[in-house]
Amino acid sequence: MLRAFAAMPARPVTYSRGLHLCLPLAFVAVWLFIDAERPYVIALFAVPVGLIPAMRLAEGMQARLFLLPHDRDRATIAAAPSASWSDRWRTVLWLEARLALSTVMLAVSVPMILLCADLVAAAGGGTLDALVRIEQPHWWYVVLVPLPVIVVLATLVGLGELVTALAGLLLGPSAAERTKALEQRTEQLLEHNRLARELHDSIGHALTAAVLQAAAARTAGDPQFTARALTAIEETGRAALDDLDRVLRVLRDSEAPGGPRPTLADAPRLFESARSAGARIEDRTTGPVDRVPGPISREGYRILQEALTNVLRHAGPSPTLVRVAVGAERLELDVTNALPELPSPSGGGGGLRGIRERAELLGGYAFTGPADGVWQVRVELPLGEPR
Repeated sequence: MLRAFAAMPARPVTYSRGLHLCLPLAFVAVWLFIDAERPYVIALFAVPVGLIPAMRLAEGMQARLFLLPHDRDRATIAAAPSASWSDRWRTVLWLEARLALSTVMLAVSVPMILLCADLVAAAGGGTLDALVRIEQPHWWYVVLVPLPVIVVLATLVGLGELVTALAGLLLGPSAAERTKALEQRTEQLLEHNRLARELHDSIGHALTAAVLQAAAARTAGDPQFTARALTAIEETGRAALDDLDRVLRVLRDSEAPGGPRPTLADAPRLFESARSAGARIEDRTTGPVDRVPGPISREGYRILQEALTNVLRHAGPSPTLVRVAVGAERLELDVTNALPELPSPSGGGGGLRGIRERAELLGGYAFTGPADGVWQVRVELPLGEPR
């Protein structure tokens, strides 16, 4: 701590902070020409000036420039007009604090500079009488010259640290602004998690289907079957590339539109992709799929996609029943197939965890695991507000 404090005089930011402390003295000097008998009146002007919304913007930009040398630290000081009366009154307090600290800086530095001049004069054998009169000048007074310099530097460093701390407190984001920034950050993280799940489901399904289709085409020895497999691989790859391009566009620019996302209405295409990869899919759809709300329909598609990916990876060509039932109050998704030869690890992998997370975010329920001698993925999602 002491070592860092001692190193501050060698840092340029110490002197930029000192300049920041001296700037209010220019207004004090002008006021002394107007009313030298009542210099304290200048402090009263801080109230109406600080209540001007744009003043907070000006003070914030100035504090960022002079007090914080690194860009990464400048977020602690807001550079925006006052948005509430709380911001305005905090700006008033900031202006009063700047005046007070500038006065302290003036009260310490000027006498110390004058004392330094007296000591230098006394060391040369004369007298200056700038602050004190030294009756017996002698050369050894030069040894005392660093003392007032040290006092000025210590004051400069201490007041610089204090004004920087006050800037973060009085010019920093308000509680409402911090809450809003936290909410935005949380929404961004949730969006990134959702995009990561979509990439996992989409790319995982496409690669699994493509690998199985290529393997089947290689062993079939049938040119027509190979042509159909290659066509299916091309279509699956194009769909995966579209998903990848949409996600990357959103990650690069949060304001960019994400583009259309597949919904349950596109489920038949998903079933055909799984069938072309060798799965034996029987699908049963009941109810008006096109009336399912957009977010639920999109997440339902991803749930089916991940469930069918697991079928392709672990169940192979065993019969699989896919049931999509749209009721008045809820959506039911069931994917049932034979138990895989190799048991899945406890708790399932990332894909099964993603299915449960999607269901929970929508206020629904998901079960994934063995039941009655088969492997089942069962999801129920409310079609109204999440419960």
